[in-house]
Amino acid sequence: MLEYAAKILAGARFAIAFTGAGISAESGVPTFRGANGLWKKYRAEELATPEAFQRDPYLVWEFYRWRMKKILRAKPNPAHLSLAEMEELGIIKAVITQNVDDLHRDAGTRNLIELHGNIFRVRCTSCDYRENLKESGRVLEIINSKELPRCPRCGSVLRPDVVWFGEPLPRDALDKAFDLAERADAILVVGTSGVVYPAAYIPYIVKEHGGMVVEVNVERSGITPIADVFLRGRAGEILPKLLRLVRELK
Repeated sequence: MLEYAAKILAGARFAIAFTGAGISAESGVPTFRGANGLWKKYRAEELATPEAFQRDPYLVWEFYRWRMKKILRAKPNPAHLSLAEMEELGIIKAVITQNVDDLHRDAGTRNLIELHGNIFRVRCTSCDYRENLKESGRVLEIINSKELPRCPRCGSVLRPDVVWFGEPLPRDALDKAFDLAERADAILVVGTSGVVYPAAYIPYIVKEHGGMVVEVNVERSGITPIADVFLRGRAGEILPKLLRLVRELK
């Protein structure tokens, strides 16, 4: 099955990748729906909704500061690095991710579509101010502060620039992702539960347009029923092998 998956990717004219929390779990980033997922410990409505932020922004920021600390200690694993190399070699054209941890970018992926935002970006709750904390060098300042971060323009509270439950996905990111899916003749799906919509439609769009679906996951997901190839196992072990086979075929 690994060789068949490699043939699909090697023969594709326009292949893309679609990733979820599972790919970053191997880097130590907690997942949301796994056996030890965050939603087993915390109530989503208390931490990741606009209503929760309006009710208790200090609690929400405490949670996101904890998450940012965890993610800062994480490094891209062999799966992230393999996808970045696949892009560099022209095997895949883009990576669409549901993750907010920035590990794909750290690994070297250039054409990255972040459907659910980025935990290291903030935006104002009143004006259109946005800031990338990594680029501005203010990550540690925000993490170590006990106060609510404020907008330098209008003084309103800043919030994490991520998609919370009940919020729509960024229209431009979703449009780009759907456009890529319509053009793709193959998609490599890695570590997603396949149950969070509208992101989970992406492999289905590829399939509906005649494309092939290769899935890598530690367990069956909502995507498995339409997968042409299902590779069960850790992405950090499977993707380097897949990359090596595709390079040989190319």
